[in-house]
Amino acid sequence: MSDPLSLTDELADFRRLLAVPERELPALRGLFDGAELGRIARAPGRLDVMGGIADYSGSLVLELPIREAAWVAVATHAEPLVRIATVDKGARQARSFEAPIAAFSEGVLAEYESACAYFRADPARRWAAYIAGTLLVLMRERGLRPTRGLRILLASDVPEGKGVSSSAAIEVAAMQAVAATFGLQLDEVELAELCQRVENRVVGAPCGLMDQMTASCGREDKLLELLCQPSRIQGQLTVPEDIEFFGIDSGVRHQVTGADYGQVRVAAFMGYRMLADVCGLPATVLEAGRVRIDDTRYGGYLANVTPSEYARRFRNILPAALDGRAFLDRYGGSTDDVTRIESDRSYPVASATEHAIFEHFRVRTFAELLSATPRNLRRLEQLAELMYQSHASYSACGLGCHHTDLLVELVQRAPRETGLLGAKITGGGSGGTVAVLARAGARAAVQRVADEYGTETGHSPYVFAGSSPGAAEYGSHSFDS
Repeated sequence: MSDPLSLTDELADFRRLLAVPERELPALRGLFDGAELGRIARAPGRLDVMGGIADYSGSLVLELPIREAAWVAVATHAEPLVRIATVDKGARQARSFEAPIAAFSEGVLAEYESACAYFRADPARRWAAYIAGTLLVLMRERGLRPTRGLRILLASDVPEGKGVSSSAAIEVAAMQAVAATFGLQLDEVELAELCQRVENRVVGAPCGLMDQMTASCGREDKLLELLCQPSRIQGQLTVPEDIEFFGIDSGVRHQVTGADYGQVRVAAFMGYRMLADVCGLPATVLEAGRVRIDDTRYGGYLANVTPSEYARRFRNILPAALDGRAFLDRYGGSTDDVTRIESDRSYPVASATEHAIFEHFRVRTFAELLSATPRNLRRLEQLAELMYQSHASYSACGLGCHHTDLLVELVQRAPRETGLLGAKITGGGSGGTVAVLARAGARAAVQRVADEYGTETGHSPYVFAGSSPGAAEYGSHSFDS
């Protein structure tokens, strides 16, 4: 269980930023002067305990909302501008973005494709897409028509690029605050789905839904059991009092927009298309590179293929690698509408397909073992083995990393009496954070692993510990106390 966390104190700290203290931060000075009172929202990052990149293939995932979170304040203003500022929690540095409110209805920011190109064209403003994108999505998907400008402030302590979904935390907090300011009612699932659209269409990252669902629907000290078909919450699995989950940052920056993640995602959808063809499932070409499959067998999800059926029918027919041109020539495209198959690129079809199928089985088994009582040593060892298998499967797909391998190895070789049980790479892989399963009270042992890792690599890793509620459970608050 996590240590007590005072969200009241954190809210008070964030409210103090709204007063814009006298500091050398031009981006904040006068931000809320003349603004009408608005709303404040909060959303946590997440630790991917099991499931990871199999979410887009329909897998069950187990996600823990972490203690670190993003805070967003939104207010309306007579000036017809959208002004966004972001500041670190210590108010030491800030960035700002500004655009006319009209640009979101009839200008460059009015369409997903043009907005995505606009934000990606300049590295100095890419960060703003996660926040400004929430306004665009609410206008396009929920009919929001703001007649006044907006002032928005973000402060987040979810570390960026470490595989704990800082982007989803920002999107969900911003979406919650904007919607609450305008009186729009969003249920927790809709909130997450709209934020995924921000990431896919405005940011341009081909992520699944688990990050936004955890930031929105997560509960403190519980694992969100999410069946990504597309977003069915199967339950909130209480973390038993005798174990804890931690995260250790490898120091290798993770980006979901990176080539490795996208390549494996495309490969998994290619594998699904090829399996469907073997099964004789009808496919219709919708546009170049994209098809629809009438799938009454697997419901459109690769995760619904069982490991035994895969081994018996499909393992020997899928190529280890296949270039995009050969695939498109034969199959016409995939069912994924957020990625593009590149003709001159090679994709790891067999390993990506196998990962999705076996990971779904591993996650379901993990959840059942975690719920079983008593949790004897044998069950704990089985939980650990499932995590190690998942880690190895990431590497087989090409999403491994020397640094995360080292962290997992340090946990694996720790003496049993230290309380360390299992570990695996998380999220999109290729760096980022390693999740650690340990007996309750093993924080010191986790820190020793972090220290040993620091000695070998020169990087002093951040250790994630504790949990907090998601945005829907936390709600929104006014500016005043």
